[in-house]
Amino acid sequence: MSTETDTKVNAETRTNFGKGFARRLRAAGQIPAVIYGHGTEPVHVALPGHQMLLLVRRANAVIELVVDGAEQLVLVKDVQRDPVRQIIEHIDLLVVKKGEKVHVDVPVVVTGEPFAGTIATQDAASISLEVEATHIPNTLEVDVEGLEDGARITAADLTLPRGAALLADPETLVVAVSVPAATLAAVEEIEAADEATAAEQADEAEAEGDEKSE
Repeated sequence: MSTETDTKVNAETRTNFGKGFARRLRAAGQIPAVIYGHGTEPVHVALPGHQMLLLVRRANAVIELVVDGAEQLVLVKDVQRDPVRQIIEHIDLLVVKKGEKVHVDVPVVVTGEPFAGTIATQDAASISLEVEATHIPNTLEVDVEGLEDGARITAADLTLPRGAALLADPETLVVAVSVPAATLAAVEEIEAADEATAAEQADEAEAEGDEKSE
């Protein structure tokens, strides 16, 4: 990912802490955050709320942070939200360097339609990768177009971006294609009905044969 203008964020250092101060920050349109990594002491900052709300829509966002006039790259490592109101309460930022590799969980997106009468079930929402901090993919795409019943796609089958390495177990099931249980039940019901009809017809034919032979 490149650090374009819209990823440059001006942060303000803060020395006040506590839930009360954090609430006042959020009321003023800011988000409390902490910067850490590379052996440095944690730095507590306040971030512009609206801008960060837009940036963290993307998983593993890398931003160019400006703190007291100094610029540094940081990876959004964790976003803590209120479970009810879903407002951002706090953000953890990890200092990264260009060319440095980081461990991230990349969202999986399923595209395409499997063979008619089947469904694709996604088992893994994300996959762990080691990848360059400035080249983290937005998503990992899995194409299920035309796949038939019984098809399985594992982590080892995924196409990874150049330079990325798989950290997840290669056997991790990502997507499985199958016939829905309701469809199988309906098919079994039809087959059972057909068998019953065939049995009745056989019994009738046998009875007619017996009558003719008498």
